[in-house]
Amino acid sequence: MNILARQTRIDPPLIAPPPSPPPVVAPRPREQQPTISTRPQVGPSIISAALTVIGSLESNGDIQIDGKVEGDIRGKGVRIGSAAVIKGTIVGEVVELAGKLDGKIEAGSAGLASTANMSGDIIHRSLRIDQGAYFNGNIRPHSKAEKTERTMEVARPVTTQHPTRSHHYPEVSAET
Repeated sequence: MNILARQTRIDPPLIAPPPSPPPVVAPRPREQQPTISTRPQVGPSIISAALTVIGSLESNGDIQIDGKVEGDIRGKGVRIGSAAVIKGTIVGEVVELAGKLDGKIEAGSAGLASTANMSGDIIHRSLRIDQGAYFNGNIRPHSKAEKTERTMEVARPVTTQHPTRSHHYPEVSAET
């Protein structure tokens, strides 16, 4: 054999190994983005017994108060717990008082539980006072008709002329 002679060697064809399947990756959990809810709240806003609030509270939903509040409270439904102490006005469609209130209630439906202690006035459409409740103040019913009447009185024009006698009422003479 000739060392210098060239030998042609045919290498077997290179066969690429079959492509491996892509690695299976578990789906990433989606990041929770805060959502703004358009539906009304389900539960009430709660002021616990350990909390004292100085200032007004206002909610489009229900409010439950077990602590102390010095200020006005306005909500759709307002419930004052038996240990609560309130100094101010409470306004709501439904107001339930079981604690102490030094102030006023304006409600469609107002209720004083047997543990209630209230000094002040109540303006209501519907009122319930349980036996054992303490109340010192004035109670005045408030109806939609009254509200409409007052609005109409405010809207009446003011006249500056003095009224004249009406011709519909005959004068009575003192002749005998």
